[in-house]
Amino acid sequence: MKEEETVYVSDREVSRLMDVARQTLCNWRCQRRGPRYVKSGRLVRYAMSDVLDFMEARKIGTEDQPKK
Repeated sequence: MKEEETVYVSDREVSRLMDVARQTLCNWRCQRRGPRYVKSGRLVRYAMSDVLDFMEARKIGTEDQPKK
């Protein structure tokens, strides 16, 4: 059985994916909000699965498509 490999992405990539400024991600980190991240020295990386989980948790349903 092959283990699933975690893919890490930069704040620049998360910023583009979520359509928020990199500074917003920085602010969220300082406020302990936003997706979970890993920090090594000055380097910040996000596991893509954590970013997708963060976005999925904020999904808003409508009458036509209720939240699952």
